[in-house]
Amino acid sequence: MAASHTVVGMDKLPSTEAEWRERLTPEEFRVLRQAGTEAPWTGEYTDTKTRGVYSCRACGAELFTSETKFDSHCGWPSFYTPLAEDRVRYIEDTSHGMRRVEVRCATCDSHLGHVFEGEGYATPTDQRFCINSISLTLVPAEEATE
Repeated sequence: MAASHTVVGMDKLPSTEAEWRERLTPEEFRVLRQAGTEAPWTGEYTDTKTRGVYSCRACGAELFTSETKFDSHCGWPSFYTPLAEDRVRYIEDTSHGMRRVEVRCATCDSHLGHVFEGEGYATPTDQRFCINSISLTLVPAEEATE
């Protein structure tokens, strides 16, 4: 069973593919439920500097904070750590002829992106969580405290 986390403004999670298709736009469904990837430099949060919490677009679980977001210049929003390790789960991904680690929401099992290590970024973890903007919803700090 998925871990229980703060879920903002969401009803019961869909349990069928048809219910997910009803809740999400076609592009959200392609990325979140079919492990797709949005094109680089097209996501709304790639260059965002707004302070706040990034939640899963599919279920509302809080996943990352702006305090761990950094400029990796890779074309997707990058974070050096999740809000807490129990917020995400990891899956070995050997698609596209390479070995990567897929990152999924621990609450609803939606695809978020991938995590890479040892790239030499000046971050506390030496990790880059490369996350699709379309997998996230940013709740600005001003709204989160109201």
